[in-house]
Amino acid sequence: MKILNLKIIVALLILTAFFASCDKDDDSTPELTQREKITAFFEAVNTRDVTTIEELVTEDYIQHNPFIPTGRDPFVGLLTTVLEDNGTRVENIRILEESNFVAIHNLWTNAAPFGADTVVSFDILRFDENGKIAEHWDAIQPWESQTANGNTMVDGPTNITNLDETEANKALAISIIEDVLMGQNPDNIVNYIAEDYVQHNPGIDNGLVGIQAAVDYLISINNMFQYNTIHKVIGEGNFVLTVSEGTWNGTSNAFYDLFRMENGKAVEHWDVIQPVPTTGLANNNGMFGGF
Repeated sequence: MKILNLKIIVALLILTAFFASCDKDDDSTPELTQREKITAFFEAVNTRDVTTIEELVTEDYIQHNPFIPTGRDPFVGLLTTVLEDNGTRVENIRILEESNFVAIHNLWTNAAPFGADTVVSFDILRFDENGKIAEHWDAIQPWESQTANGNTMVDGPTNITNLDETEANKALAISIIEDVLMGQNPDNIVNYIAEDYVQHNPGIDNGLVGIQAAVDYLISINNMFQYNTIHKVIGEGNFVLTVSEGTWNGTSNAFYDLFRMENGKAVEHWDVIQPVPTTGLANNNGMFGGF
């Protein structure tokens, strides 16, 4: 009888431990997705939350913004001094994710440290194998309130749809860059871009005719931009971001182009163009290094 009771007690102890373990698992905090971590990261930028930044970012964070030293500590220092003093804030407009890369279309206000009171940027963040933010690229352009097309530099749709069309849309974006902007087959523009194309580049009018008029004008003044290299393509559903290097105004430039695709054509476009600096560099990683 005593042996039987002992067996019952042991069994009960095992069951109790099992259920306690289950309860503990149920109450544990689930791992954030990459998209959720990105949202938390930029919220921490707005609130100068150093603890969250240190939890999300690797210590040897690789920086490709040419004016910020590489590493996590210099970024935290910028956050708690220059950005804090200016009241700089960021709003995420669009977020798209592919593999361990997340691209963010951002609007920054009180952004004098970035060259103007309001700026638009594209930021790309890479996650490492441990789920931490390990690398950052960006391009920044001052906000222009007066635009040729009546649209702002960031308004328009934000919803990601048609995930099954990601690869086809990436191929379409590459064709636009190679054929039209690199000049390999410029007549193909009518096959790639919708007649009612919505334009957010502040200097170009809406529609396919708007692009053609802008190109004709730039050629007439011998100042046509030239794309030379595609460094990165990130796509999710109906949105594709391309990162290219080229020349314009006699300087090397970073061209970030975001396309929204629909029915096999580009129907909307946002961009950021930033000259690649050659002096006053805070790191040697390059604006396209690591891609």
